[in-house]
Amino acid sequence: MPADLAVIGLGHLGLPLAQAAVGVGIHTVGYDTDPRPFAELSAGRTPVEGSLSASDIRRMVSGGFRPTADPAELGRVRTAAICAPTPLGPDRTLDLGAVTDAARALAARLRPHTTVLVESAVPPGTTENVVRPLLEEGSGLRAGRDFHLAHSPGRLDPGNRVHVYGNTPKVIGGLTPACTESAAAFYGRLTDKVVRARGPREAEMTKVLETNFRHVNIALVNEMAVLCHDLGVDLWDVIRCAETKPFGFEPFRPGPGVGGHGVPVDPGHFPYHSRTPGHPLRMVSLAKEINDRMPSYVIQRCATLLNEHGKSVRGARVLLLGVTYKPDLADQESSPAREIATRLMDMGAQIGYHDPLVLDWRVRDLPVARADSLYEAAAGADLTVLLQHHRTYDLQGLAVKAQLLLDTRGATPAGAAHRL
Repeated sequence: MPADLAVIGLGHLGLPLAQAAVGVGIHTVGYDTDPRPFAELSAGRTPVEGSLSASDIRRMVSGGFRPTADPAELGRVRTAAICAPTPLGPDRTLDLGAVTDAARALAARLRPHTTVLVESAVPPGTTENVVRPLLEEGSGLRAGRDFHLAHSPGRLDPGNRVHVYGNTPKVIGGLTPACTESAAAFYGRLTDKVVRARGPREAEMTKVLETNFRHVNIALVNEMAVLCHDLGVDLWDVIRCAETKPFGFEPFRPGPGVGGHGVPVDPGHFPYHSRTPGHPLRMVSLAKEINDRMPSYVIQRCATLLNEHGKSVRGARVLLLGVTYKPDLADQESSPAREIATRLMDMGAQIGYHDPLVLDWRVRDLPVARADSLYEAAAGADLTVLLQHHRTYDLQGLAVKAQLLLDTRGATPAGAAHRL
């Protein structure tokens, strides 16, 4: 049976979109220019840690989802969504290689009247200045005349059980008003609310603003954490009090670093055609600098705590708890745990870890010893460091068993551990 939707890019953006589409009866085909996701899905496994479970994949397949390695399938759909990843490259710019590969694969098979959606996180102007020319040159069709083109930034919060695909508003910016309405008609089947932006650039910039808002505010509380520790002030109590204010405040909490797929984006690192003669977002650059320093600060606190108890980092047995970037999620994308483990190992510490969702963890391509018995491991470690608070952790019991506990998430009862 021909599919109604082609999702190009089977990662943390594409799979949830495919799941939502299948859930409302849209026959969906999934394609990726990288052959590995197809192989994993064909074997009944999820290609992205922490995204969908194997049972989710099985339900999707039974509901009409069909992964394929044949790009010809892209020419048989009414709607095609580009959900390719855009990781940061060595020069701190977003790598658009997977997006351009996806656009070229689609362009060679693009049919008139198809609606093309770009969900990848891209710099403003990319949909118009990068994706559009590739689609037009490869197909001979004109965007806005022969096919619809729109941008809709990904907005999912992995693991969030309250704000899911269906009740999270979808922002849409089309190349033309007709493009916007065509995209709105599609997303209106998946979500309760569709928000129309003026155009693709406004939709693309929405993602930049949302991501930078998170990073800047996390940087603020991370700086507050360092200041409060130096002043002997309980920051966690400060946040508890401040969040009672019913206006003008949104609580953020510090941690050992910032992980996840949404990276802070500074216009100073946009491709040349998107840059402006004005100033870059200095606050974003500073926020990134502050957040990038947090793993070093955690190491400093570890060393200080060990020294205060007559021990050196060299030779110390350190147990790291929770190595994922988010609680109750297996995804390790940009988690600060690996950098913290690496630095501790460089200082001569003996590292072990425990995470209920990660059964095998490697640092520098070497396996890290996984604790089978959490309490026993904490009792035997010179220092236990909570990096991620999974709900299965009994922190009160852990605080009793651990010789020394550093809580970087403020999750332990007051006075039960040393907090960040």
